[in-house]
Order: sequence, then C-alpha cells, then structure tokens
Amino acid sequence: MKLFKKLSDYWSALYPDKENKILTDFIDEIESAKKEISFAAHTKGWYKDAVVYSLYVDLFNTDFDGLKEKLNYLQNLGVNCLWLLPILDSPMKDAGFDIRDYQQIRTELLGLPQTSTKEEQREIFRNFLQEAHERGIKVIFDIAINHTSEKHAWFKESQKSEDNPYRDYYIWSKNTNLYKDARIIFYGLCESNWQKDGNWYFFHRFFEFQPDLNFKNPQVLIEMTRNFLFWMKEGVDGFRADAIPYLWKEDGTTCENLPQTHTVVKFFRAVLDYIRPNTLLLAEACQKPKEVVKYFGNGDECNAGYHFPLMPQMFKAIAAQNSEPITETLSPDVTPNIPETAQWFTFLRCHDELSLELVYVSEEDRKYIHNNYCLKPEWDFRLGQGISARLSELMQRNPQKIALAYSIMLTLPGTPIIYYGDEFGKVNDVNYYKEMIKHTGKDDTRFLVRGKIDWDNLKTELNDSKSFHSKVYNNIKLMVNTRNQYKCFGRGKIEWVDVDDSDGNKQKEVLAFIRSFQDEKLLIINNLSGKEISIKLEQFEFPNVDVLGQELIFVKNGKLQLKGYGYNWISI
Repeated sequence: MKLFKKLSDYWSALYPDKENKILTDFIDEIESAKKEISFAAHTKGWYKDAVVYSLYVDLFNTDFDGLKEKLNYLQNLGVNCLWLLPILDSPMKDAGFDIRDYQQIRTELLGLPQTSTKEEQREIFRNFLQEAHERGIKVIFDIAINHTSEKHAWFKESQKSEDNPYRDYYIWSKNTNLYKDARIIFYGLCESNWQKDGNWYFFHRFFEFQPDLNFKNPQVLIEMTRNFLFWMKEGVDGFRADAIPYLWKEDGTTCENLPQTHTVVKFFRAVLDYIRPNTLLLAEACQKPKEVVKYFGNGDECNAGYHFPLMPQMFKAIAAQNSEPITETLSPDVTPNIPETAQWFTFLRCHDELSLELVYVSEEDRKYIHNNYCLKPEWDFRLGQGISARLSELMQRNPQKIALAYSIMLTLPGTPIIYYGDEFGKVNDVNYYKEMIKHTGKDDTRFLVRGKIDWDNLKTELNDSKSFHSKVYNNIKLMVNTRNQYKCFGRGKIEWVDVDDSDGNKQKEVLAFIRSFQDEKLLIINNLSGKEISIKLEQFEFPNVDVLGQELIFVKNGKLQLKGYGYNWISI
C-alpha cells in the first residue's frame, strides 16, 4: 500500500529507534476515517482562484449563527474562502492560539451553554459549513501545532510527575542552557524560552502559557494527525498550520526549519491527501521566501504559504513612491520558483502587527517602514519590530490610498487575504485593546487591530455614499469582484513593464506589469505617488475604459493620465 510505504519512510527518518506497531495501528485508524468521509475530493488547485477573508467569529458577529447571517455580505464582497481565526477551545490568553482542546470549538462561538453535548456543538458547526459550502465558500481554520495552552489536559498531566505518560509530550528540563540558540520570538514580551514550574522548567517559543509540544515523541505526531482527521470528517476544507518552522528542536541549532520539521509536515500532507485530496495545508512560516519555499517540498508538503516579506515591501513602495521594493522582492533572487501545485498567499494586514522582523527585512528597511508608518507611540510592537495598526490607520484614513494598496495586493501573483473590517476601513479599537490587557495581563498592542464590528452603525455608513467607510468598501468590492472574473491573477505569469518619463528616465513611482493566463492579458498600472502624473506607453493599444469601468484619460502626445494614488486594470 502506497500510503503505508510513504508514512513508514517518514516514520523511520523521524523515529529510527521506535517500533513500527504504533504506526501500523494508526494506519488502521486512517483507513477507518477514510471510510467515514463522504465528501468528494476538492478540485485541484482551488485555492489559486480564492479570495480569502480572515475573521474572528466572535468579533465579526458574535457566534456561528451571526456569521451565517453575514454569508451574503461576504458573498457580495466577492469572498469565496473563509479563514476562521482560532475557534478551538481555549482560555483565550493569546486570542485562541493557546489551545486547550483540539477537538472542541469554544461553546460561546456556538451560542451554547457549557453543559451542551458534543453532538449539539457539532451540529451547529456542520450547519454553518453546509451554508457556506452552498454559497461556494470554502472554510479553513487555524490549528496551532507547535504548542498548546498550559490548561490542555496533556500539559496538566505532564506537570504531575516525571514518570507521567504525558511528561514527554512536552520539553521539561532543569538545564536551561539547552536550546540557547533559539531566538526569543516575543522579544520585549518574554525574557526567556524557559518557564519555571516547581523544580523544573518547560520550553516555550511563544508566551510562557504556551508550552511547546515535543515532536520527538511519536505519540505527539499521531495525536496531532488525529486532530486533522477529526475536522476533515466534519467537512473543513483546510488548515492554517500556525508556527510551522519551530516544530522540531535540536540543541545547538536555532530550532527553526530543521529537516525533521519538513518530514513531520510531509507526514501530515500524505494523510490529508489520502483522506481527501487537495485539502489545503497552509504554512504560516514567518521566514524569508527561500526558506518558505522549502515548506512546499516537491509538492508533498504544504499547498500554500504566506509571502511575509512582500507585505512590508508593499508599504515601503507606497511610502517611498518607488516600485523597486516590490519588483526586487518578487525577483527570482529573493522569491524562488515554486512547484506548479503550490501558491503564495498575500496580505496587507492580518490579526497580528505589521511585522518588521529582521528574519525577513533588513535593519534599514525596518527603520524606514517603522519611521513612516508608526504614527503613534502606542502602535509600536516588540521594540520597533512591528506596528500595531489597521490598514486604514497606516494609510491615514485616505480612501484612495487604501484602494491603491488593495489594487497592488489583488493583482500581484498569489491568493489575496482580506482581514475582516479592512474592506470598509475599520480603525484601531482602543477600547478592545484596554479590555484585553485586563483579561490577559499582557500589554499586547496587537489587540488594537482586532475588536468588534458594529453592524448597525456600519449599515448607516455604507448607505451614505460620501462616508469614508462607504468609499473604501465600494472601491474594494469592485476590485474583488472584478478580480474573480479573471484566472490570470491567481494562476498567470507576471511581466514587469518599465515606464519612462519624457526624458527617457524610469518613472519609479509607477508600478506596472502584465498578468497573463491562456487568452487573458491585463496591464496593471499603479501610481505610488500622491501627485497626478502622465505616462507614455506607446507599445499598447488602449480601450476607452479599463475593466474596473474607469475611463482612461489621455493628454497631449497620447500620454495616459493617472491621478494621485490612482490605478488602472486594462485589458490588452
């Protein structure tokens, strides 16, 4: 059997000294799960044609019934994939990334009391999935595979004694010099990767209430794969694998991107593909592209991964009024080719800060972007390594500037992600930030970029065509729905177009490129400056309007006129 051979090879590479019976028994379990699943295989590469919308269920609209009520809103926006930020049972000290139970959704998100049965809980989630699927909307969610909450049953057992069966699910030691080359990820928020517990210490890469799992124990690999199987049986279309580079730890290394980590990911992918082909496994690897592409393997690891470095360079390009930060980042020197089946996921903002980690930006870029966008001291995150601000705040609540940023993101290669509320210019939520400091005991400024949506107020705003929120929403809705009409954005190639001024010098403030796929060919032009400019592109024949319905205005000598922060998507 092909699956058995594949998993056995991975098992032998990870656990050469462990008996195979554990794996053999688990493969029987996989076979049983496959028989239970009635869902058809996903269409190959479906995620390449997706527009993803990222949200917290409770902050978006209270619970799953509330989210169900807003599926028409999302469908009208042009969204065809939902990324649900953490929904699993959690004490919520890290917005749900501290998981207490991998096979239970937080009861408050289901609108049920704590005393509700598991079947009642599953029924509500299944009904939501069915409603979303009937509208052609896929659903993926976060699963933190590197660590659990300190309140997880495994960890509570591991605390009891050194010989407890769950002790080895985590990394316990009295020697805190182990793994000393592993950087502190929450620099400025945590002082160490070791947390004292009695006479021992446990290892953690994130907050001290999130102990790292020990994948050197094969039972951990089995248990985590079981969690994937559980949710696939419920009908989930994919998973965002949180903190994927840190899974395997070896003393004397940085404990990031180790070969064994890639083998663990291959194990997961083999099982997912066997159970339901083309289930999305999305890598959250906050690394340089040359490292992230390794998580695609030869098409046998993750299907997709976030392009973290592109995000800050889009902001730099707008601040500098210079296209080079984007073109250089997407050059083969920085962003290697990826397998035909793989895909980049792109984003402007997310549930975290605008990250400026030196893992993937230079010190010069970090300082430049921070100086240009950290407009208030309270937006600072991790001592200058990030900016906690919503897109509308970063763009100084300028609807045209926000639209330009979206024009860039929606037309560059990859699958775009809209962070909830950004489509109408949601601003920082100071009250929610203060509330969460009280709840968590952490001054985590990322809570500024979260917060609830006031739907009654938003309805009033969107009905007023002159309001800020209405202008932002209508711009983005038009672009998203137009994008959905063309395959070239998610699947096509890109060809950069140089634009010269009247003296023959390159106009760096213009980002222009052609996206093409099969018989589609679109010229995208973005004016990164706030001033009106005219450009000459003699090699093209232009229609009177672009595909967004915008009239193309030509001035003397046949030059195309672009307004400040203007953009055109032109069929050629």
